[in-house]
Amino acid sequence: MRQSFKIAIAVGATVAILGPLGYFWQQSLVPSTYDMASMGYPDSGGGQQAGHAHGTGGLDVATLKGPSTGDPDVAVTLTARSENGKYTLNGTTPGPEIRALKGQLVQVTLVNDNITDGITLHWHGLDVPNAEDGVAGVTQNAVRPGQSYVYRFVAQDAGTYWYHSHQVSHEQVRLGLFGALVVTEPVFSEGIDQVVQVHTYDGRRTINGAVGESPLPAHAGQVVRARVINTDAGPLRAWVSGAPYRVVAIDGRAVSGPTDISGKAVTVTAGGRVDLTFTVPASGAARVDVGTGVALVAGGLPASAEPSGVVDFLSYGASAPVGFDPAKATRKFDYRIGRRVGFLDGKPGFWWSINGHLFPDVPMFMVSTGDIVRMTIANSSGEVHPMHLHGHHAVVLSRNGVAATGSPWWFDSLDVGDGETYEIAFVADNPGIWVDHCHNLKHAADGLLAHVAYTNVTTPFRIGGADGNSPE
Repeated sequence: MRQSFKIAIAVGATVAILGPLGYFWQQSLVPSTYDMASMGYPDSGGGQQAGHAHGTGGLDVATLKGPSTGDPDVAVTLTARSENGKYTLNGTTPGPEIRALKGQLVQVTLVNDNITDGITLHWHGLDVPNAEDGVAGVTQNAVRPGQSYVYRFVAQDAGTYWYHSHQVSHEQVRLGLFGALVVTEPVFSEGIDQVVQVHTYDGRRTINGAVGESPLPAHAGQVVRARVINTDAGPLRAWVSGAPYRVVAIDGRAVSGPTDISGKAVTVTAGGRVDLTFTVPASGAARVDVGTGVALVAGGLPASAEPSGVVDFLSYGASAPVGFDPAKATRKFDYRIGRRVGFLDGKPGFWWSINGHLFPDVPMFMVSTGDIVRMTIANSSGEVHPMHLHGHHAVVLSRNGVAATGSPWWFDSLDVGDGETYEIAFVADNPGIWVDHCHNLKHAADGLLAHVAYTNVTTPFRIGGADGNSPE
């Protein structure tokens, strides 16, 4: 009898422990095929509520396309291949640099030669119509081997951008499926316009695919615009030696009233871009460094120590109007990044959380066209997260309660360090279903991913299934 009682207690204790674990395990499972727009729970941010499924018969993502007629001003075909353990576009990585003038119609035909997982192209930082955004399972199906897909969009905003795959992106970007996209003003400007695309291959940092020091083709008196693009998973520091320099753009948006910088570096967020300008001095010697001895060098200027100071974009430049009033926000959201023990798709671990929830039980931030949106992004996860919102640029209002006082700090990619809190704002002016995720792409694959979704917008595309869509 006593032995039976002990067994009963043991069984009861086991059920008490395994029962809840089994429940949480079951709740964490992600279907093999699902509609991203139906995952998690709706967060209306205090604004007008709407159905999480965005209703029936709503606006189809597939209709939110760029111009369907007219000859393109810029036409490019990019053929993706898997070869020798890396991915290439037209046989190179980085892929070909695409350049357009502001207002031109761009057409890119993506051809998948042999990449078995499928591919897409996302135009990082360029606010294109939703159907052109290139997110597998949300705005299109992945392009399978032997297939092609055509993107068409107007390059509405001059700036420095880049493109990359958004299918199994944490692997495909790291292994080479990316390239630079530059949109310039339709006016002639003398000087050197130089892309500085930073990527790490097999543990070696490169600029435009080259290790070590590369020549900067500039001479005394020339103005250089160095477009630094960080395609890696973590932040980097960039600086100019031999001459004072200015930060003239961040994430494709001009800086108001930039001033000379000497003896300091700038932080370039993962996925982010910072444009630096400087005049090559009379000696003809200057260099643009991105750390670990990788640089563009003019006139043989030797390397010097990395500056200890860092430019603070919260106060850099001169204040200017942002074009809307954040105090009149119609939606207010919290995006609290943490980490906790739990199950993600049935796998136990220590996972990223959003507002205390693990993927897929994460918020869907619901907005309507014309809304003014404020969002507070707080990070207590122990690591830095480069947060990237598709389809929109937001402006930083404050960091850790300190208001922004410099040039409006517009961004699409923002480093939120451990223990930091940013308040940001943007106008919901681009209908669709948009990814809002960490651009350390492995973090996104491990659940640090949410969406900003417009009410009454639907998508016919599905994650998983026969198309094998896997955006992260």
